[in-house]
Amino acid sequence: MDTGRLEVINPYIDAYLTQLAAAKEDEVLLEMEAVGIERNFPIVGPQVGRLLQVLTLLRRARVVFELGSGYGYSTLWFARAVGPGGEVHHTDRSGENREKARAYLSRAKILDRVRFHEGDAIESFEKSGASPDILFMDIDKEQYPRAYQSFKDRLRAGALVIVDNLLWDGRVIDMQNTEASTLGVKRYTDLILADRRYVTSVVPVRDGVGISLKIAE
Repeated sequence: MDTGRLEVINPYIDAYLTQLAAAKEDEVLLEMEAVGIERNFPIVGPQVGRLLQVLTLLRRARVVFELGSGYGYSTLWFARAVGPGGEVHHTDRSGENREKARAYLSRAKILDRVRFHEGDAIESFEKSGASPDILFMDIDKEQYPRAYQSFKDRLRAGALVIVDNLLWDGRVIDMQNTEASTLGVKRYTDLILADRRYVTSVVPVRDGVGISLKIAE
């Protein structure tokens, strides 16, 4: 079955939910969203941003580690939610993206809550020594299984793992799709669902968000 790109959610409902989630008076977020459209740069968008904020507040997370941060859109949502004294780790290979993120986070007056890492996101996580309350993953999809191997034992019970793009525009249901990105998403999903130390749900928001709670060491 050749699915191509499927609409995970009805486009009218999606537009309605985006309108509800939009930060209508937030100049920095609105500019970042406009830049994403202009540059065709994939950001999680306001629907997922709100979800990240809610999960961070529910978890009362103080430390968040992002595997893949781009120019800081999701970082901004997390940094606001962790509050003063909280810490968000930003990772990206691109120096240009890091500098853009610094500028946006500075304008939002939350730059002091962010730690920047240069280079490969998974290597940065492994070297950091951080034990985050939330691990957020939005890197190249073929790297998802590698990331799982990196965090599966290290995270403490009570940690949340939040993963973007687990429905991958519907390509995950195409049994004939052998693209590395699609296989990476499917392999990660199989691994995390089979790991009894984690309880996982895939939420059909935008392109699918995986939420896993570690319940045992």
